[in-house]
Amino acid sequence: MHESINVLLCEDSEHDILATKRAWKKFNISNPLYVVNDGEACMNFLTNKEEYADPKDAPPISLLLLDLNMPKMGGLEVLKAVRNTPEIRHLKIVVLTTSQSDEDQLSSYDHCVNAFITKPIVFENFAETMNRINMFWTLVQPGASPK
Repeated sequence: MHESINVLLCEDSEHDILATKRAWKKFNISNPLYVVNDGEACMNFLTNKEEYADPKDAPPISLLLLDLNMPKMGGLEVLKAVRNTPEIRHLKIVVLTTSQSDEDQLSSYDHCVNAFITKPIVFENFAETMNRINMFWTLVQPGASPK
């Protein structure tokens, strides 16, 4: 049995947020999912600042699912900021984006993203992708064991 991992979804598309929540439900993913809608809120959540100053509102995150194209602070800016913040620089980050740009992919890996995944458009494929991401990162957590 493994301990649950807290997952933060940084996504501004309500459609993609709902699809992610549906995928969590479809595959009975027990890992808690937290959601923020822009990069600035993401950094505040991860560093317990501003509206997320109370750790009960923003527990430690094990995995960040990060969209690239967001308001206030884009995904690449968040990635750079996380990697430059000593307390969270080792956070596992998966870029989950509609971008198919080689430049976006290379920039993400230049800033030590753990994975770059282009979001599938069809819900069934999207849900399966979310399930696989969850299974992989749950499995590689310290103390994890396969079911």
